Amino acid sequence: MSFHRFFLVAGLFLLVGSAFAQNNNSLSGTIKDANNGTALIGASIYFPDLKRAVSTDVNGAYTLQDLPKGKYLAQVRYVGYITQARSIQINGATTVNFTLAPSVTELQAVVVTGVSSSTEAKRNPVPTTVIGKEQLNRGAATNIIDAIAKTPGVSQISTGAGISKPVIRGLGFNRIITLNDGIKQEGQQWGDEHGLELDEYSVERAEVVKGPGSLMYGSDGIAGVINFLTPDPVEEGKVLGSVTTNYQTNNHLIGYSGYNAGNLNGFNWAARFSQKFAGNYQNKYDGKVHNSGFRETNANGYVGLNKSWGYAHLAFSTFNQQVGLVEGERDEHGTFLKLVPVNGEVEEQPVTEDDLKGYDLDIPQQRINHFKVASQNSLIFDQSRLAFNLAWQQNLRREYGNPLDVNEEEIAMRLNTFNYDVKYFLPQFSEWESTIGVNGMWQQNHNEGEEVLIPEYRTIDAGIFAFAKREFGALNVSGGLRYDLRRVLSDALYVTDEDEFTTNPQDAAQTKFNSFEANFSNVSGSIGATYSFNEQLSVKANVSRGFRTPNMAELASNGRHEGTFRYELGNQRLDPETSFQLDAGVTYDSKHITLGLNGFRNNIQNYIFAQKLNSVLGGDSLSGDEDDLAPTFKYVQGNAYVYGGEVTIDFHPHPLDWLHFENSFSWVRSIQKNVPADRKFLPFTPGPRLDSELQISFPKAGSYIRNWYAKAELENYFEQSQVYTAFDTETPTPGYSLLNLGVGANLTNAAGKTFASLYITANNVLDKAYQSHLSRLKYAPVNEATGRTGVYNMGRNVSFKLVVPFG
Repeated sequence: MSFHRFFLVAGLFLLVGSAFAQNNNSLSGTIKDANNGTALIGASIYFPDLKRAVSTDVNGAYTLQDLPKGKYLAQVRYVGYITQARSIQINGATTVNFTLAPSVTELQAVVVTGVSSSTEAKRNPVPTTVIGKEQLNRGAATNIIDAIAKTPGVSQISTGAGISKPVIRGLGFNRIITLNDGIKQEGQQWGDEHGLELDEYSVERAEVVKGPGSLMYGSDGIAGVINFLTPDPVEEGKVLGSVTTNYQTNNHLIGYSGYNAGNLNGFNWAARFSQKFAGNYQNKYDGKVHNSGFRETNANGYVGLNKSWGYAHLAFSTFNQQVGLVEGERDEHGTFLKLVPVNGEVEEQPVTEDDLKGYDLDIPQQRINHFKVASQNSLIFDQSRLAFNLAWQQNLRREYGNPLDVNEEEIAMRLNTFNYDVKYFLPQFSEWESTIGVNGMWQQNHNEGEEVLIPEYRTIDAGIFAFAKREFGALNVSGGLRYDLRRVLSDALYVTDEDEFTTNPQDAAQTKFNSFEANFSNVSGSIGATYSFNEQLSVKANVSRGFRTPNMAELASNGRHEGTFRYELGNQRLDPETSFQLDAGVTYDSKHITLGLNGFRNNIQNYIFAQKLNSVLGGDSLSGDEDDLAPTFKYVQGNAYVYGGEVTIDFHPHPLDWLHFENSFSWVRSIQKNVPADRKFLPFTPGPRLDSELQISFPKAGSYIRNWYAKAELENYFEQSQVYTAFDTETPTPGYSLLNLGVGANLTNAAGKTFASLYITANNVLDKAYQSHLSRLKYAPVNEATGRTGVYNMGRNVSFKLVVPFG
């Protein structure tokens, strides 16, 4: 389908609602303080499945007209109070009153939307964590994955400050499904040297589902699902917006974002424009790290209709990033080297102080452009609902590494993807809420650069599923089944005697890629339950089976990226990965303490990973150009199991509600079966981590400061000695601790209206020099001046963030 045709079809959905009759269903009531009955002015009610919102007036009263008949989950929120989530039956003129309990730093009764339909996180048997906007604002991050990487069970594989990829319970890359407002993000997730194509400032909250997500989304969700959500549509009759600015001291990051949204008679919109610039980051051992800067220019938004028949939204986003690739070569004095053209040749020269200043990027570097347009729709009938999403996205990835021609696109890949996702929510039967659906994609990759790493290919993907859930009093049960088909068609490519690429085998001097066709199928499923003994204590358990088909890099790669330290070869004999995971957890929440325990075991058949090859002489097998050889890695597979868990303890002694002492411990082991000891542990497995945070918060300080807080956090990363040491693939990493501090508040006028929110955060206050076990720069060349291998992570960094709302 062409882009213009897709845009026309998607735009028609914005007008489909005019054919549906209006009704007299409404919801009204009051929202008050549970302790003293005081009206809460500006408290909000939001229906995620309807994308409808309303807030209270000066009397704490609210009214929401023109609603569809049915049962929907509502989230009731007010700053400084515990959020409530409640299912409400709408039928005619419905009245529901709410009372909210005060809490300075409350544990939210959060709603999860990255499942079949909206549900409370505590009722979802799959372990789920929600990171809200306030939590994101209180941290100092250089990208969106960095912002959520402190979540228990979540880590990041990083390449400097601008490139991060998520890891959930020891698994990353194509084993995690990334969603943006429920649309599956399709870039080139297999690549080591780039992150996710998402604007950090556009994310209102992130939902992290830990465990196989194949049931709803098909292949690639063995580790879990991360759904990044933009702000909810605003309520009827309002137009609002905000301006966000951010400055960070370590790499002189400057970021800003402008946002506007409104809702007039059901016609609603949102628009955002963001930019971010960062220079070279620095640490105590390396000084300023040459070519570690990046820059971004992003825009996103939507237009749509929200009516009693449902909603129809047409969304767009464009992500544009330019990022330097750190190679880490240094001279005998420890000074980073740069590539310089001299008389038609390339020489290595030490960088100067001027080279390390400012925001200019050097060679090699990478440019990522990701464009997406999506039609998101929900049609509500008398007792059922139909949701269907269509999306077209294009990912263009270019690498530049030739100092003699800085505009030469050494590698350029253009990936076009058309996604579809259709869900039908059946009428409730014997209190069972059931959903059936189909989703999948059509995908095509084109190579446009001077060199190629993977062949041109086409992927056709389709899956059908059924899901059901029911409440039996205190017991909540849910589960489902899914069947998937995936077909991969790969094209041949040859090299001529003149070192040029050709698709004609008669002109071939050697073969770069063979053509092949691969077909994969799988049955996956999930079943789980949550039982609440009382308001304080609940337990949950879940059993799931997931799968992941090999990606094209694993099947057919043949080349080396700039910014990586290895040459990779694919393996067309790879089988799909399948997993069988058990999850169990318990939650206890009282006036003085909140405790969470979650454990899991994930058995993975045919686990795929890159293994370094040895030469016939016993050393590394080297591949590439004669002047740019690199160790050769080939994708292999074996059976493995991953197990571990998370423990969270939050002390908030009553009546000292202003004091919180939060602790979380994450631990995972990844073991390959029936192999020698040096191959026992899977690569890229994070070490144990203990986070402790002491926070004080108060709702008011004087006449012009609201919701102020101060916090001190200690991140403890334990030694990771259980690594894949075969062929010198990985090395152990010592433990380290990082101290972080933060303070912030809402600044108000005399009437109590917030005109700005200020957040000041200092990370790594003691300027600790460390290497994360999941940092790829850890394997950069040795610094001959110090004897230290690799490049170290960012040193002390102070972030200043200001958010100014308007409207």
